[in-house]
Amino acid sequence: MVTIHGVLRSRASRNVWLLKELGVPFRHVPVIQGYRLPDASAHDAPLNTTSAEFRAVNPNGRIPAMEDDGLVLCESLAINLYLAKKHGGPLAPKDLAEDGLMTQWSIWAMTEAEPHTINVLYHRVGYPPEQRDAAVAEAAIAALRQPFAVLDEALAKDGWLVGGRFTVADLNLAEVFRYAQPAPELFEAAPRAKAWLAACQARPAFREMMAEREKEPA
Repeated sequence: MVTIHGVLRSRASRNVWLLKELGVPFRHVPVIQGYRLPDASAHDAPLNTTSAEFRAVNPNGRIPAMEDDGLVLCESLAINLYLAKKHGGPLAPKDLAEDGLMTQWSIWAMTEAEPHTINVLYHRVGYPPEQRDAAVAEAAIAALRQPFAVLDEALAKDGWLVGGRFTVADLNLAEVFRYAQPAPELFEAAPRAKAWLAACQARPAFREMMAEREKEPA
């Protein structure tokens, strides 16, 4: 059985959403980020990213991590690409060309968008007010205008990234671009991207994952 290590208030949300889409049974181990705890090394601290038990799975001390039939993967987007291809169906690539496109879009999101979307999230809503830096948020928004334009154009044909259907590529990008939702001005300037993200987030598997996420401590 697949095991996902990581609380849902982390990038593990991507993997749990995908597994729910696939209908694949899995075990979820809610490893919390050590930096969120007053003392991650305390004897009564919950399982966290500094715990020896978790470091035996991922020596990098990062979540998520996945175990599956002896394989360990530790990057959320790579985990999703692997799981989609392993289990098949409409979310998976149907041929090598689609495989390349899904990989391309996932890497693009990670390199071109996520460094900025995460700063929008942190500096508009995530950090306590006294730790937010409006200048950092505005710089991130400015940097995202081009990726949003690229995404909007890519969706022009049929509303999806690959093959005219919802795939793992859409799921991976939706989770990266979710972080930018505290900047609605970006979505207003990219109406196809706005409609696409709404369609992704309307899916029952996403809503189920988010409902579970909301039950976790903030």
